[in-house]
Amino acid sequence: MASITSAGVGSGLDLESIIKASVDAENIPKLQAFAAKEKSLQNELSSISTISSAISQLESTVKKLSDINNFNKRTASITQPTSGEIIGVTTTNKSTAGKFDIEVVQLAQGSRAVSNTGFSAATDVVTASGGTLSFAAGTSSFNVTLAAGATLEDVRNAINDENSNFGVVANIINTGTESKLVLSSNKSGVGNDLVVTNDTAELDAVSTAANGGGAGGLSIAATDQATNAIIKVDGISVTNDSNTFTNAVQDMTITAKKVSENNETARINVDYDKASVTTLIDEFITNYNNLIGNIGFQTRIGNPLNGDASMRALENQLPSMLSTKLTGVEPFGTIFDMGLGIDKKGYLEKSTLVRSVNDSLDKYFDQVGKAFAGDNGIAKAFQGLIDNYIDSKGIIKERESSLNLQLGDLEDDVLDHEYRMGQLEQRLRKQYSSLDVLLAEMKSTQSYLSAQLASLPGFTKSNK
Repeated sequence: MASITSAGVGSGLDLESIIKASVDAENIPKLQAFAAKEKSLQNELSSISTISSAISQLESTVKKLSDINNFNKRTASITQPTSGEIIGVTTTNKSTAGKFDIEVVQLAQGSRAVSNTGFSAATDVVTASGGTLSFAAGTSSFNVTLAAGATLEDVRNAINDENSNFGVVANIINTGTESKLVLSSNKSGVGNDLVVTNDTAELDAVSTAANGGGAGGLSIAATDQATNAIIKVDGISVTNDSNTFTNAVQDMTITAKKVSENNETARINVDYDKASVTTLIDEFITNYNNLIGNIGFQTRIGNPLNGDASMRALENQLPSMLSTKLTGVEPFGTIFDMGLGIDKKGYLEKSTLVRSVNDSLDKYFDQVGKAFAGDNGIAKAFQGLIDNYIDSKGIIKERESSLNLQLGDLEDDVLDHEYRMGQLEQRLRKQYSSLDVLLAEMKSTQSYLSAQLASLPGFTKSNK
């Protein structure tokens, strides 16, 4: 039997169209159903993801609200005198609110040692055989080893390049007639004058103490001695060995920068950081309302989550969390007592029915912090609700996982369907191919018989 490579070639019938129509009749409705289901699942997943994102934004704010340190911050403003900036200040979350007048009486300084007898030049040899210089100021110290033939310049470089140097800077001052070694120490405070000793008398000229006893060639003038810093806090003198006063006012650091002129003072005003708390409350309102708005939109008629039970539950639970009863934060029974409220559409807003948020922060700052961040505070209540939805085993996460699983199953269904349609087309082609061959053979037989009959005597071929 002859084979047919294209359906209908042998018979002349449009078998390709018949095969296509047969396959399409079963294929197209299925594909349309698959597409509709995929669109429905994708739309639902998109809506769920939008809600999940809004919950995550609210969670980010809730975590900040649960940290009491965010309610313990302090701000400090400084009013400097007309002569310029005399102090700086840093607060901690334990700093007490108040106002303080600060006068800088004296700045702390390190000592400065200058060589008494100058060298003729920086290249003069200080030690022919070499030796060691030892430097000390207070409890800090380091050594410098000099090679034989070391010059004054070598001494300077060795000091400045020493890794263990605690803060001594060496310079050479050229007066025009001689060169002097100048050592400046950053160790301030009375009793912390720089002391330079040596292990060979050759180095006495660059030491404050001679090897054999007595004074060396370096000396510290009275005005160059290490001194303490002195400030007055509201008229009370405070002394420190550096210009940074830690806890001169408890839980506050004051830095003296310049001596006051004519007993002038700078005023420090320490207050609770109400601005950052207000910003945090505003962020909470914004993210809460964003979640409420998204739930409302996604559950509208015609939208993917319309009538969704879990969304209705969340929409009802959110205002219930706001109504959480507070304890130990009088005068607040709920957060609505501190200047928050809910409008007719369910959105959170600032309200002044009881008192304003600003009034609450001015009069009850610590209680506001406890109302949000305390053990029985709003943040903890909200975190429990949020975890129930977007935790790894929460309602939203499981919903997203289920939808993604269904989309994966749908992809497998589509592949299975495409395979079945391929099998159907092959089966139809095989069936119609047999028919095509049969019809072709019948046409061939007809043509043969017609030719034989036409050759018989007396046979007349019809013109019809």
